[in-house]
Amino acid sequence: MSAEVVQSRRDWLLSERPASRMQARLGRAYVAWRRFSANRLAFVGLLIILALLVVAAFADLLAPYSPTIGDLKNSRLLAPSAAHWFGTDDLGRDIYSRIIYGSRWTLYVVTLVAIIAAPIGLLVGTVAGYAGGWTDAILMRITDIFLAFPKLILALAFVAALGPGIENAVLAIAITSWPPYARIARAETLTVRNSDYIKAVQLMGASPFRIVLRHIMPLCISSLIVRVTLDMAGIILTAAGLGFLGLGAQPPLPEWGTMIASGRRFVLDQWWVAGAPGFAILIVSLGFNLLGDGLRDALDPRSGDQ
Repeated sequence: MSAEVVQSRRDWLLSERPASRMQARLGRAYVAWRRFSANRLAFVGLLIILALLVVAAFADLLAPYSPTIGDLKNSRLLAPSAAHWFGTDDLGRDIYSRIIYGSRWTLYVVTLVAIIAAPIGLLVGTVAGYAGGWTDAILMRITDIFLAFPKLILALAFVAALGPGIENAVLAIAITSWPPYARIARAETLTVRNSDYIKAVQLMGASPFRIVLRHIMPLCISSLIVRVTLDMAGIILTAAGLGFLGLGAQPPLPEWGTMIASGRRFVLDQWWVAGAPGFAILIVSLGFNLLGDGLRDALDPRSGDQ
């Protein structure tokens, strides 16, 4: 592709007067990608998350051993070696294979929590910010009640009431994760509800439901995506904490927090049993944090083009 064609396409994407909505959307996406790709640490975070997705998708091919069946007689607590890259646990199971399969449970938790918590927070925040009055007061006081408790403590209370298990842990984490999203959505709504184009939509006869759904919620999506990405590390740590306490994923599921819990008895002599899943949590959490920082810089409409 010639330099002239590339330049013409760039000029078309960066046009200050786009001829269509598609051109405007592609232009905004291109500007956001330029900002994101200029941040090397954010790109590293993206590569970590992509690697996590690949590992989870091809776990059956990448894992050399079963994640739940081990050789208790001959392979118990073996140190890292060529046969077992991360060693084996107290039941003779290959830790490397369990970490690979555990990536699926990590994605399962963070994806379901984001799918449940983000829409709830977005709905509560936009309705409270647009309606105002007693509706805003009631919804925000409920939000304040949830924010008053530490997330892990509140999640422990819900899991204790619902019972141990990975599904109940996901539900408990989602219930405790939506209030910050509601706060962000409300703040974004308050900045735009009195703007000229919202007034124009009201004069055209649009219902409050349509205004919130079609015109206010889309404006909150970028901020919500950034916050959800930054919260992924906290969600992983909360899920690992519940698993460590025996209230999350139950054995023999290869969930990383559960693996750390089973390896804490051997942390002084066989450090790899708890150290390997702990390092996996560290790397994935770091990847989500770096990605979230990059998305915040790329999607912030108040930052200039770089």
